Amino acid sequence: MRRTLLIASLTALALVPATGRAQGSGDDTARRLEATRPELETRLVRLRDMARTARPDWLVAESTVVRTRLDQGDFRVGDRVVLIVEDPAPLRGAAERAGVKSEEQQLSDTFTVGAGQELLLPVVGTVWLKGALRSELQPIVAREIARFIRDPVVHARALLSVGVTGEVARPGYYAVPGDAVVAMLLTAAGGPTKDAEMKKLKLDRAGKTLWEGNEFRRAIAEGRTLEDLRVQAGDQLIVPSNKRSDLFSPIRFIAVLLSIPVTIYTLTHLK
Repeated sequence: MRRTLLIASLTALALVPATGRAQGSGDDTARRLEATRPELETRLVRLRDMARTARPDWLVAESTVVRTRLDQGDFRVGDRVVLIVEDPAPLRGAAERAGVKSEEQQLSDTFTVGAGQELLLPVVGTVWLKGALRSELQPIVAREIARFIRDPVVHARALLSVGVTGEVARPGYYAVPGDAVVAMLLTAAGGPTKDAEMKKLKLDRAGKTLWEGNEFRRAIAEGRTLEDLRVQAGDQLIVPSNKRSDLFSPIRFIAVLLSIPVTIYTLTHLK
């Protein structure tokens, strides 16, 4: 009974906006997914001023993050971008019945960042994202689309590919927006199985645990988002088993992933 209530609560959390977003601070600017270029530049100046009197490890690390984002941008090979281009005059009549898509409909899809940090879009062609920040994605894409469509209304969102492993119905990688609540990942993966040990739920990065235990469960209950928890692409939400003889195995997980395509979760909250 308690397990059913827990699953229902997590599902409900996935469908509402975050209520427990961390309070913004100067130290968060470097890692905030949607930080603007002026915000990062201002933060870098402050970090350089602080470095004149001291150089603690956190200051050096954050300075490196800021400089890297400003120089190289946020987009890497394999990143996913979801676009919606509003269609002011949907096709009618014979063309619609024949399945002919308008230019706006062709552009409303999910696209993958290529080897040169570019998007290859129908109608438009190549859109370069080299050096671009996530906060700059929408204006860049809208400008390129405007070369082919008059006064387009464009919504663009970069997604994070995060693994959901262990005792869930559909393990695999799920592409979700940074403002998604953590529980959305569980919902996307079909929810925990009857053998899930929810008390040991944890978030890992390259084998290192970032969140676990009571602190992690509290973050989920508060509706904290992936951005709040500083989740990065490639991180894994692990749902351990309550069966000692069926503990989660990295080798087993890799085998599962090879047979499951990356899934794009549809709750992107594009506005």
